[in-house]
Amino acid sequence: MKTTFLCGALAALALAPAALAEEHRIEMRNIGSDAQPMVFQPAFVQAEVGDTIVIVNAMGAHNVQTIEGVWPEGADSFVGSMNQDMTFTVTEEGLHGIKCLPHYEAGMVGLIKVGSGGAPNQAAADAVVHPGRAADRMAALMARAQG
Repeated sequence: MKTTFLCGALAALALAPAALAEEHRIEMRNIGSDAQPMVFQPAFVQAEVGDTIVIVNAMGAHNVQTIEGVWPEGADSFVGSMNQDMTFTVTEEGLHGIKCLPHYEAGMVGLIKVGSGGAPNQAAADAVVHPGRAADRMAALMARAQG
């Protein structure tokens, strides 16, 4: 009887992190709810290792891909196809930057902060130079990640 209970308890503990994982939905949009053009909405997501990120093309011609330098070491980077949704599971703590390549200079960037402490890739992410409007938007997202 004790052995059966112990095995059941251990199995429940092993499955607990998966049961607690969340799914975060981000939309790629031509116009955001705040009337800003070319956005990921929400542009900032706070997540934990094991969470799933679902990025949906809600309107327009967009893709999603990782931003080199704003991506944790050890996490798989990706380049999504045009007009295709993307789903990935977060495997590393840190800052995960995403962009729509055709609208990157127009400011279509997003940031996923994984973990509750400081980001291990903060210095590398701060060193990335973004083009055009993406520079201002990413600066605001990075400030939000630190606050």
